[in-house]
Amino acid sequence: MKNLGLIIKREYLSRVTKKSFILTTLLTPLAILLFIVIASLIFSYNTDETSKVALIDKGSIINNFNALNNDKSIEFIQTDKSLEDLRSNWESEELDGILLIPEVKNLYTERFTIFYYSLKPPSINMEDKILSHIRGSLRDFKIQQLNIDQKSIDALNTRIDLDPEPIDASAEDQSQHTNKIAMGLGALMGFVMYLVVFLYGMMVMRSVMEEKTNRIVEVMISSVKPIELMLGKIIGVGGVGLTQLLIWAILIPLIQFIAISVLGVDMGAGPTGGVDPAVMAEAQADTDFIQVLFREIANIDWWYIIPLFILYFIGGYLLYASLFAAVGSAVGDDIGESQSLTLPISIPVILAFYIMIKAIEVPDSGLAVFSSIFPLFSPIVMPARLAFEPPFWQVLVSVIILALTCVFFAWVAGRIYRVGILMYGKKGSFKELFRWLTKQY
Repeated sequence: MKNLGLIIKREYLSRVTKKSFILTTLLTPLAILLFIVIASLIFSYNTDETSKVALIDKGSIINNFNALNNDKSIEFIQTDKSLEDLRSNWESEELDGILLIPEVKNLYTERFTIFYYSLKPPSINMEDKILSHIRGSLRDFKIQQLNIDQKSIDALNTRIDLDPEPIDASAEDQSQHTNKIAMGLGALMGFVMYLVVFLYGMMVMRSVMEEKTNRIVEVMISSVKPIELMLGKIIGVGGVGLTQLLIWAILIPLIQFIAISVLGVDMGAGPTGGVDPAVMAEAQADTDFIQVLFREIANIDWWYIIPLFILYFIGGYLLYASLFAAVGSAVGDDIGESQSLTLPISIPVILAFYIMIKAIEVPDSGLAVFSSIFPLFSPIVMPARLAFEPPFWQVLVSVIILALTCVFFAWVAGRIYRVGILMYGKKGSFKELFRWLTKQY
């Protein structure tokens, strides 16, 4: 293994110094910034021109007409003219539409229909704004007609929070937001692992295929052992992946900060319209939730989660990259040949991703526990469970089994690699791979 360091250095430097790597690494965060800016402009763009709408209020429901015209996209015009007159003279009145609010014959009705007359139906955005305006006015009208105290109505709008408490009085108290944070953190880590296994595992396979096709490996194999060449390639490409992830981890938050602070881009911008008072109260209550959320995130045991996540990152990458390297050595320059061989490798990754989604919902289920220990699933499932604080013995058993499996698959891949990398003119198959694995060459 004396040449392993040289191979790792060559694989790493030959990739991080490529223009394609530099451009991809730097342009990806810029592409994200461009996407944020364009998405913000799209959502902030007012697609509705100012519409002039005549309002016929037969039931005198609107008690604050000026409040309706706070929205610049709709100009309501109060009128005493009949519907027939307006429909006959809408062009001379320069109207875009006529809104008819009939009388409320039953104050206890749960459904109420208003009518909008125009050449074409209103846009979804405009319809939402009209309904929101009239809904609030109708609510105030009913409160007034039923002689209900507004304070009594406000008292009905109660926000319910669930505060989990330990059944054992001596146990540590649990935050009501812990599960929400754990679900988000688990989903993020599981998704990152899913991408890493696929992206960089496939990168290893393509790298092996390129060197085999260009016959560079024939020169290299005379100086180093096949197993050294395979491990050097896997570790070198893994280092490239880590470098790229670290750069993105720094640049992407910086890009988002620039988009929000410098460019004034509101990432939460979206279609706006009239909002019910109850919705506004709910949004105000969510401000306190966000503040508590950040405090809970700060209280997470990152010194426990991050090292384990790195272990699973390395273990999962080494496990699957070894298999991808073996497949790359067994096929030629036609990537279509590798599809049948990579399918058995891809299926466990895809299954693990879906199991991870279920494990976030029920982290202590039998499926989640088994999958977080089973080595083909554990690099994706266990990181998603770490935020839920699984028992330490499960984590320990999972890490040990994953490490042993990595060694085993590296041995298997090495035996296939040493034969396949020099095999030309013969299409790889599962039968051939098994023969290379079991026979001496």
